[in-house]
Amino acid sequence: MMPAMKRLVTLFALLLLIGVGSPAFAQSILRDAETEALLADMSRDIIVAANLSPANVRVVLISDPSINAFVAGGQTVYIHSGLIDAASSANEVQGVIAHEIGHITGGHVPLQDRMAKGATGITILSLLLGAAAMAAGSPDAGVGLMQLGQRAALGNFLAFSRAQESTADAAGAKYLAGAKVSGRGMLDFFKKLQQQEYRWGLKRGSDTSYVMTHPMSGERVATLSADIQADPSWNRPNDPDLEKRFLRVQAKLRGYVADPKDTLRKYPASDTSVPARYARAYAYHLGGYPTEAAAEAAALVKAEPHNPYFLELEGQILLESGKPKEAIPPLREATARTNYQPLIATTFGHALLATEDRANLDEAEKVLRQAVVRDSENPFAWYQLGMLYERKGDTARSALATAERSSMLGDPGRALASAQVAMAGLPQGTPDWIRAQDIVMASQGMIQDSKKK
Repeated sequence: MMPAMKRLVTLFALLLLIGVGSPAFAQSILRDAETEALLADMSRDIIVAANLSPANVRVVLISDPSINAFVAGGQTVYIHSGLIDAASSANEVQGVIAHEIGHITGGHVPLQDRMAKGATGITILSLLLGAAAMAAGSPDAGVGLMQLGQRAALGNFLAFSRAQESTADAAGAKYLAGAKVSGRGMLDFFKKLQQQEYRWGLKRGSDTSYVMTHPMSGERVATLSADIQADPSWNRPNDPDLEKRFLRVQAKLRGYVADPKDTLRKYPASDTSVPARYARAYAYHLGGYPTEAAAEAAALVKAEPHNPYFLELEGQILLESGKPKEAIPPLREATARTNYQPLIATTFGHALLATEDRANLDEAEKVLRQAVVRDSENPFAWYQLGMLYERKGDTARSALATAERSSMLGDPGRALASAQVAMAGLPQGTPDWIRAQDIVMASQGMIQDSKKK
């Protein structure tokens, strides 16, 4: 391939990169009742300080080892598991959440989309001009025009992104102050990022630091320090309950996502603290050591007999070790003590079904129906509900549950077919029939749109 053509291919690749305005959703979402409750409690006052409703703002955990967080439209903050792992305190994570809420209130995602389209327009124009020059017999001039347009587009886009980040920093500091939460964690976390930048060899004023979407962390600390330290909450102690809960969630997350060997090295058997037992229980369970996992869970329950999350863990380990009957008592108590928290209730319903005892079907139906009413975005709950209705011989409602699950998983073909079966077997005009009809219409629309594309 000629050097000019190689450069052209590179420029087209860069054009594709510039056109990406939001993170890829290849990562999986991690659902855990205790973690979601903690993130909601950590963020509630910050959300209120931003004049938003806690009922509308969600903080979602993503399985990704990198230290990052982002918003991608709407009022949802996505936190990477790697960020939770790297943080030293709940207060540091609160600083990150406040920053991301600053993006939400600033409307930065729609603005970024428009800026990205503008950048793409510049690159397309430069490609057309460059191609015309090359066709006229001036390949070097053509490539030069392309490079000039690409550099202008990328520079404008990154400068715009850095300006957004600085605005979100300032807004986040303001919301922390309004929530009477110390901004110390925000500064501490930026300092951690600054240390990483040094390890990567990024320095202020370097070419590498310029081609970044964020300001250098040292600059962010310098800009924010005076205002954050002047706030009356600067010396306010961190909430001890949140910090205690954070260490537990951090440990169980490490046990769940990390290699079991790494977790067991980090939390040796000599460490009998609650976080260490939590991490080891998940690591043993993940590594295929059910006896050791059950022993750690039992120790946690013994320390706090009515802790619903310890009971949930004990029941989950028993259930997944092939002991559904033994799993029912701890899961029943965990469900009751969390007022039928949907994720825990779903596990309880699963255990009831796994006993294959028809005497448990009515209780399982009650539990699973409540779970999907309170959290309709749980495909596993719909799967369990579909199994339940199948065992009860209710083909129509089993099909409706399958339609709900398929619709949620982005399978409009199966959702349509299942919803049509449900409509045929349900009394016309009932809430379930109307819901099946809604899925039919929505699925047909999705299929038609797909065909047009």
